[in-house]
Amino acid sequence: MLTPHATSEYGALLHVAMRYASDVTPDLDGPDVPPVLTRQKTTSSWKPYDPATVRTQQDTLIDLLRSRGTEVTLLDAAPGCPVQHYPRDIAFVIDHLLVMARLNATHRRPEADALAPLLTGAPHVARLDKGTIEGGDVALHTGTVLVGLGEETSPAGVAALQRALSHHGVDREVRPVRFATRGIVHLDDHFTIVAPGTALIHRDVFPHTEQRVFEKHFDLVDVTDAEARAVQANVLAIAPDTVIVTAGSDRIAGQLAARGLEVLAVNYSEVTRIPGSLRCTTLPLTRA
Repeated sequence: MLTPHATSEYGALLHVAMRYASDVTPDLDGPDVPPVLTRQKTTSSWKPYDPATVRTQQDTLIDLLRSRGTEVTLLDAAPGCPVQHYPRDIAFVIDHLLVMARLNATHRRPEADALAPLLTGAPHVARLDKGTIEGGDVALHTGTVLVGLGEETSPAGVAALQRALSHHGVDREVRPVRFATRGIVHLDDHFTIVAPGTALIHRDVFPHTEQRVFEKHFDLVDVTDAEARAVQANVLAIAPDTVIVTAGSDRIAGQLAARGLEVLAVNYSEVTRIPGSLRCTTLPLTRA
């Protein structure tokens, strides 16, 4: 029986769900491209990718996680879903509660079906009643849940999450994080908590008021525009002192190492041809 548990973004990663990339790829330039994607293409890079290469790179990450003692559960395929390899968005764990997301894109909603076997017997599962919210916009911080209000998550979804937490006895304030521009895919492409009191930030997409709040709580490692477009802020902490970055993130890796963190690198160059990376392809189920 799955017993979800996570109180932070950096607790030792004991159990994670992943899913291989589908052979179906998203339509990036056709006549049916939705307006939300058009806006997102102004803030991030979208290029065609080879699914087989993505799966090979996912295997590299899976091998690394298992070598560090993390149990990796591979979810069943979601037929017809072109970005099924980003399970971070379909659910997230807050303390003892597994929250099922409300995905903004209707074509992505079947992705959550593969979680059903894991949820059998799970003691605390919440399904939100209104709005939209995706896991890429959700970050756990001390006593709070930060939720980015980008293109995929709505204020109604934030309010629904607060109600669900209260109903299930989770004593956290849900705090919306606003952006200075439209077209944001997810919060974790621009802000990621990597260790106790340490976070990566791409300041240009946040208003000054949000930046000042972050400055009060974190030692911030700045991410440049080019690094953000390469999805280099989207890293994965697997322990309070260990973080996985993408190969080529040399400047960021150096900044994190200078703060005493062990930095591991994997080649995720094919995965990041659309704006998702290490954090997007992993759904933490249990952290120590």
